[in-house]
Amino acid sequence: MGERMPGVVVVGSSFGSRVHVPAARAAGMDVVALVGRKRERTERRAAKVGVETACTSLAEALALPGSDIVIIATPPTTHAELAEEVLAAGRHVLVEEPFTTDAAEAHRLSDAAHKAGVVALVGHEFRFAPARATLQHALKEGMVGEPRIATFVGLTGFAAPLDLRMPEWWFDPARGGGWLGAAVSHFVDAIRVWLGEFESVSGALSVVSGRDPRTTAEDTAAFRFRMRSGCDGVLQHSAAVWGPGAHVNLVAGPRGTLAMQGDTVTFSDPAGTRTLDPAGPSLAAEVEPSTEPGHEFTHIELNPAIVQATVLREMVLDRPDPHPFVVPATFTDGLRCMEVLDAVRRSAAEGGAVVTLP
Repeated sequence: MGERMPGVVVVGSSFGSRVHVPAARAAGMDVVALVGRKRERTERRAAKVGVETACTSLAEALALPGSDIVIIATPPTTHAELAEEVLAAGRHVLVEEPFTTDAAEAHRLSDAAHKAGVVALVGHEFRFAPARATLQHALKEGMVGEPRIATFVGLTGFAAPLDLRMPEWWFDPARGGGWLGAAVSHFVDAIRVWLGEFESVSGALSVVSGRDPRTTAEDTAAFRFRMRSGCDGVLQHSAAVWGPGAHVNLVAGPRGTLAMQGDTVTFSDPAGTRTLDPAGPSLAAEVEPSTEPGHEFTHIELNPAIVQATVLREMVLDRPDPHPFVVPATFTDGLRCMEVLDAVRRSAAEGGAVVTLP
């Protein structure tokens, strides 16, 4: 008889049922419950994805047999309280990004996870995306030499339409909404993986769409940064730019330049430009793009989430890391990311002042 796989409770019936339920199953784990605020809606969504038990409280789910791992995919302002409840119950946990609302909460959770002695991860699944893993590997191998400049630009029209259907918190700054946490946090995490720790930032947050900037969370973030290594960089990401958009991801040093475009990473030096072979974990399966509202990014999110769930499973079972080259984001990583987001927000509030990281 084989070893019992861990059971999973998914808290958050929207993103949780769309990404985390299928990811956990693809990793060979049983999803024992889906937790949501409203019973009828949660039962409907649980039935749609084939989860037998729908709960309206975390405590109810934690009482179920097989609730070994809890995945929290709820609005950011709820993360800290829910994660603390999970840690107090001695369960393993994965918290979606943005990890918390600020670094103070993140520090508290990081300390609590350390004391609980459980596996505690943050949902930065894009660490496992092939192109990002390839860029990471090339930098680790020293292809560019010491990185000296970095540029990251991502301009899309995703949040430009005023009738966009998204959860209410997504546009509410009081509830942890905004593009900085929803998307830029993934790139902050990636930059830390690629280039080390941030030394300082100077930036601005703005609303480019037609929404009221006085009441709407930012849809655009731009900041200059310096890493402790001495590498200087700029980042500009917006979800409210009409048109084809633009995506530029470059890291340059004295030996050459690495560029990431979609799923492709190239290296340029005096000999010319060549495409690098993929590095890191392979993806599980092809996922076709969907036109269903709310599912526009599922084909991008699901495969890395499956790899992340597989790594989580192996950590809970205390087995060797199946992908030692790409490690998952821990609560400590979540804390470091939140410190950068806090610094960007402080800089924006102070008119672009340079803010030094702790």
